[in-house]
Amino acid sequence: MLFCSYEYLIFLPVIVSLFWVLPTKYRLPMLLVGSYYFYMSWIPVFGLLILAMTVFNFMWGKVLHKADVHKKALFTIGLVVNLLCLGVFKYAGFFTNSASNVAGALTGTNPHWVLNVILPLAISFFIFEFIHYLFEIYRGNKPIDSFVLFALFAAFFPTQIAGPIKRYPDFEKQMKEEKKLKLTYFDEGVPLIVVGLAKKVLLADNLAKLVQMGVTVPGAYGALETWIFAYAFAFQIYFDFSGYTDIARGSAMLFGYKIPINFNMPYIASNIADFWHRWHISLSSWLRDYLFIPLGGSRSGRWITNRNLFITMALGGLWHGASWNFVVWGIFHGLALIVHREFTFLKASVTAWNGFFQSKIWHFASVILTFHVVCIGWVFFRVENISTAFGMVKKMIFLKPLFSTNESYNLVVLKPELPVIVLMTLVMVAMLLLLNFPISALNERRFFTRVPAPLKAAFISILIVLIVIFTPDGSQPFIYFQF
Repeated sequence: MLFCSYEYLIFLPVIVSLFWVLPTKYRLPMLLVGSYYFYMSWIPVFGLLILAMTVFNFMWGKVLHKADVHKKALFTIGLVVNLLCLGVFKYAGFFTNSASNVAGALTGTNPHWVLNVILPLAISFFIFEFIHYLFEIYRGNKPIDSFVLFALFAAFFPTQIAGPIKRYPDFEKQMKEEKKLKLTYFDEGVPLIVVGLAKKVLLADNLAKLVQMGVTVPGAYGALETWIFAYAFAFQIYFDFSGYTDIARGSAMLFGYKIPINFNMPYIASNIADFWHRWHISLSSWLRDYLFIPLGGSRSGRWITNRNLFITMALGGLWHGASWNFVVWGIFHGLALIVHREFTFLKASVTAWNGFFQSKIWHFASVILTFHVVCIGWVFFRVENISTAFGMVKKMIFLKPLFSTNESYNLVVLKPELPVIVLMTLVMVAMLLLLNFPISALNERRFFTRVPAPLKAAFISILIVLIVIFTPDGSQPFIYFQF
């Protein structure tokens, strides 16, 4: 069930109405049942998987909390069970295919080993939440006493499919609060849902057409056109994923729950580290707390820190998908973080340039450079064939050829819908600036709390009309649903 489907537009009001109509003691069980229905609407049998992993982690958390000895071993067992579950369903086919290719390279005959495993929806997200839960109990936090609360923590449908990745102490506290119906829940939640839908179906899905043109025959385009495709995908994935997050946050708000912001104007980041503080914040903070820091973080010297950065980002890339293009994307960002860190040390040693490095000119140049580095990374993320991705990046860097020599693929004459897509892109950028500029009245925090109700209603009404008019035929699944 997609957030942008008619089924969800029926499902959400029904569950919200039941939540506020039912007596308090029945609300969370009903919400849990509704969340399982939401998850099982795709492939029902995978509801048993999330239930089994929920039962295991609930029981194992209690065992881990009570343990006086062998606590590290018990934690390791719990960690291995969760990683095995993720590995079997998400990576077994990938490693089997990779082993087949290696065997073929060594022997000259590819055995074509194939292992087809259907990937359960959202397995990466709920496994990461389970690992976080066991980590925190190992570090001394108390486990959740109620199975219903624990199961709802993992299955809560607004965040179930693509996050944001929740932290259980905060969410447990919210679940235990006695909720009273407030108009502000709807005053904040409904506009978030509509804005999220606009980002997804009005912007991301229309940009997807332009991106698809670029990846269908990438060798036919010149450097300039390839850069346009990279820009288009950069904004497509931003509006797709941030749109999902807005709908998730707005849906949760209708029940009185607040879930974390996952994006903070990532494309105005002044360096690659700043980008990861702004992009997919719940994942980047998870990788920091439960991978980078356990590896040693930055406590063991310069080169060990760089090693930890590299490993963290490479595994973060692999988390995104069982494909080498995601691994390369993660390695690319790991190397970019290392280069940034080394450059930071270099800047500190060249005191004569301090004034320039603190100037607005340098800041502006850094934002432009960072955005283009991120766009190069998005090529590896989007294009599954590694050699094709490297060919596109080579073309983008060396600007050869600058334009397509084949008029059939020249963007100037390419498809009649291109002017509409370009116009939507310009509107999209304007909305991005208006909604996120710190002093703007349309800034998210100010817009949903301070703007007069009539103005807010007019803005949302216009968005709804635009969604109805410009939504492309056949809404695309959210990009992060595949992870």
